[in-house]
Amino acid sequence: MTQAKIVLATRNVGKVAEFERILNSANLDIHVLGLRDYPDMPDVEETGSTFAENALLKAEQIAQYTGLPALADDSGLCIDALGGAPGIFSARWAGSHGDDKANLEKVLREIKELKDPSLAAHFTCAVAFVMPKGADSEGQVVVREGRIEGEIVMEPRGSNGFGYDPIFQPRGYLQTTAELPSEIKDQISHRGQALAKILPELTKFLEPQ
Repeated sequence: MTQAKIVLATRNVGKVAEFERILNSANLDIHVLGLRDYPDMPDVEETGSTFAENALLKAEQIAQYTGLPALADDSGLCIDALGGAPGIFSARWAGSHGDDKANLEKVLREIKELKDPSLAAHFTCAVAFVMPKGADSEGQVVVREGRIEGEIVMEPRGSNGFGYDPIFQPRGYLQTTAELPSEIKDQISHRGQALAKILPELTKFLEPQ
C-alpha cells in the first residue's frame, strides 16, 4: 500500500505547521509536502478578486506542476474601520509579500490615523483542494471557507502564531490568536474551520492505494 501524498501550497513555515497539525489530528495517513520541497516552483500570481479564487488558482497550478493533489489556502484579515482592508492583500499589505512585521505595523498605523475607529474585524480563509491530471479523480475541485469574528488590539501580544495573529482577539476570548494554545486556535480559527470542512473530501480522494 502506497502512502498518499499531498502538497501544501505555501512557503510560510508557520502555515505549514498549522496545516500539518490539523491534518495529523484527523488521523489521516497522508505524507505532507510543502513548496519548500519544490524550490523551482514558480510563484503563483494571485489575480483573483476573492479568497476562494486565489486559493483555487494556487491549488490548480501546483497540482499541475507537481502532479500531486494540492491543497491551497488564501486568507486574510478584514478590518471594519479600513473598509474591509487589508483583505485579499493581507500578505503584501506593506508592499513586500510575507513581511509579517511590516504588514502588522502598517495596519496599526492606519487605524491610529482614524478618529475613534471601530476595532471590529474578522479573519477569512478559503481552502481549495485539486486533484492533478492523470489521477483517478482527475479534475476534482473542492473549495471550503471559514471565518472568525473578533477585534483588533492596538498592542501586539503573543508569539504562538504568525501574520496578524498578535493583534487579533477572537470574540469570546481575552487572548489574541498568538496567545492561544495551538489546539484551541486550530479549533476556532478561520483556517481550522475551513480545513475541518474539507477534511472529508481529503479522506475520500486520498485513501492510500
